Amino acid sequence: MKKGLSDKVVGLKPSGIRKFFDIAATMKDVISLGIGEPDFDTPQPIIQAGIEALRRGETHYTSNHGLLVLRQAVADHLKWLYGIKYFAQNEIVMTVGVSEALYLVFTAILNPGDEVIIPTPCFVSYQAEVILAGGEPVEVATFAEDGFVPRIENIEAAITERTRVIFIGSPSNPTGAVYSREFLAQLADLAEKHDLIVVSDEIYDRLVYGVEHVCFASLPNMYKRTILLGGFSKAYAMTGWRIGYVAGPQEYVDAMVRVHQYTIMSAPTVSQYAALSALMIGEPYLQEMLAEYDRRRKLVYTSLNAMGLPTFEPKGAFYAFPDLRQTGLSDDDFCFRLLEEERVAIVPGNSFGFAGMGFARVSYATSYEKLEMALERMANFVRKLNG
Repeated sequence: MKKGLSDKVVGLKPSGIRKFFDIAATMKDVISLGIGEPDFDTPQPIIQAGIEALRRGETHYTSNHGLLVLRQAVADHLKWLYGIKYFAQNEIVMTVGVSEALYLVFTAILNPGDEVIIPTPCFVSYQAEVILAGGEPVEVATFAEDGFVPRIENIEAAITERTRVIFIGSPSNPTGAVYSREFLAQLADLAEKHDLIVVSDEIYDRLVYGVEHVCFASLPNMYKRTILLGGFSKAYAMTGWRIGYVAGPQEYVDAMVRVHQYTIMSAPTVSQYAALSALMIGEPYLQEMLAEYDRRRKLVYTSLNAMGLPTFEPKGAFYAFPDLRQTGLSDDDFCFRLLEEERVAIVPGNSFGFAGMGFARVSYATSYEKLEMALERMANFVRKLNG
């Protein structure tokens, strides 16, 4: 019998996030500024909705698409926020977080060798999911001096006859960048010109600070060529509930449901009822968390710059992306030494694509008091590096 592993799996780069936090887990007194997870618990009324669903006996499969009442609530929510109309019956499918949504999208639309253009730095799963689906990720670098927004000419230069998709994530993990309406309109023109699909990860859409979030599918003529990914983990502090969604034209959603029904069947039923509650009554809790994230954002951005680590002001999500290059250390060395010497865990920028080299991701999804302590330790580390 022949034994072996898939070449695709063997070739995948291990997650830089997980590597660092496996190490941190073995150490004492570590302040973690690395994991992209809200430190808030899910609001109690949302938890209660899940408990009540269990007590009612809602412990069975839903349809492959998910609860119709939840899909309708998602459709209503997107229309309220962005003026775009999706049909709940056949243009939305509930998924096990946006992570499953990524898998479904690329598995459903890519053929072997199809290229997906991905601006980087970006979330660690994007390239991996493209590879697992048989596609080829094509990274396009973004730069701090541009606010980590891609240059449209660089995206166009990366398009080949094999290009199938442009993938965007705004607000951005790890940089905190938010793409402007002007830039997205240019991207829309490019997608039309080259007849490309745009996959838009908007999981952080509600976490923006003084700027507008533009839903890509709401732009003129973009509904038919956009696949929208969204969820509940970040805005409603529901990471462990594992609930997200895909919205898009029926032909794409139908294809994704074919994959979904054989791999997952349906998203967790109790989580769907909790998500419904989040959409119905969660707005005040979301706004409270957003205000606290903004307070932390200002502290982190100001402190990193003050200690001599140039940092672009994040406009969305809950991450800052300081430039470490002037310290003379690589991003790996800086982060390992910071962890060993000061017990602060952050993530090297190279984990998020080649354009992240020399930077690091700092999450401010932790308490203000812990942030103050961590930033003081980081400042002490930088002072030691400076002699």
